[in-house]
Amino acid sequence: MYQPIQWKNDHILLLDQTRLPGQEVYIECRNLDSVADAIKRLAVRGAPALGVVAAMAVALEARNIQSSSTKEFFQELQKLCDRILSTRPTAVNMAWALNRVKETLKSAQDADINALKKLLEQEALAIFQEDIEANRRIGSHGQALIPDGGTVITICNTGSLATAGYGTAFGVMRAAAEAGKKIMVVSCETRPLLQGCRLTAWELQKNNIPFVLITDSMAGYYMKKKGAELVIIGADRIAANGDAANKIGSYSLAILAHHHQVPFYVAAPIATIDPDTQKGDDIPIEERKPEEITCIGSQRVAPDGTAVWNPAFDVVPNSFIAGIITEKGILRPPYRDSIQKVFERR
Repeated sequence: MYQPIQWKNDHILLLDQTRLPGQEVYIECRNLDSVADAIKRLAVRGAPALGVVAAMAVALEARNIQSSSTKEFFQELQKLCDRILSTRPTAVNMAWALNRVKETLKSAQDADINALKKLLEQEALAIFQEDIEANRRIGSHGQALIPDGGTVITICNTGSLATAGYGTAFGVMRAAAEAGKKIMVVSCETRPLLQGCRLTAWELQKNNIPFVLITDSMAGYYMKKKGAELVIIGADRIAANGDAANKIGSYSLAILAHHHQVPFYVAAPIATIDPDTQKGDDIPIEERKPEEITCIGSQRVAPDGTAVWNPAFDVVPNSFIAGIITEKGILRPPYRDSIQKVFERR
């Protein structure tokens, strides 16, 4: 129905998420700097999507590397990777995707530079396709958790807009609807950029899934008055112990779900799990500009000089998480063991 990331050989086409839901406008990115700008201003966002776009951007920009040796080519390639990685520190999928393309190239380092450039493109497109397939498997595993007639609460946006296609937490809800289940989705608006209001609501409409929009601060009262069968969120990075970083507000939602005895799940591909990050406190949390809170659009709503703390993410402790829904199945506590086992099977 809509494809937010498209490879067009000489450029990358991105659906500008800052213009949704009012306008469906695509951006033509013809170099790494234009992709980096799109990432910084959240024209493209979502951990899986960022991994795909980072790999594509490096493949596109690498065509301009003029190197006389393979060693020099790899040095220039690393500079490109460092530039794109600096745009968003929390989402681990970018580092995962770029490490993957570099390892693929190292296994073919005896090839000439033109062949390496072509291999970069092929690997980026493989990551793109594999993410869609992984999301569909996540949806297949997770939809069994949603009963017919069930209500699901979610936060931020985890649909096709946040991935190469189909979605993670959104994909679970989408798969349940495709299986014929009558479900209701409660979408938290998600401060400060309203991704739940602008993007998740837009995707739910596109998929004809019934939903209601609430503010983040209404979630606890909704659970008390109306009830819910489960909460499903996405993740930008999952630590080795199962702690999960996600859009700000996820921590509060987990506490509320725990209090109201509503099972709380995280849906994410294996690539979002970072075995080198031991616990949630070790995850770098991006802080964004104050204007995202002090202003609505270009209109200032807070007094001049207002101090602002604007972390983009928070961390849900593993003790609040009933399961991590991945393409390999649903991981259960103790997470250090289940995560280690899934990496051993890879």
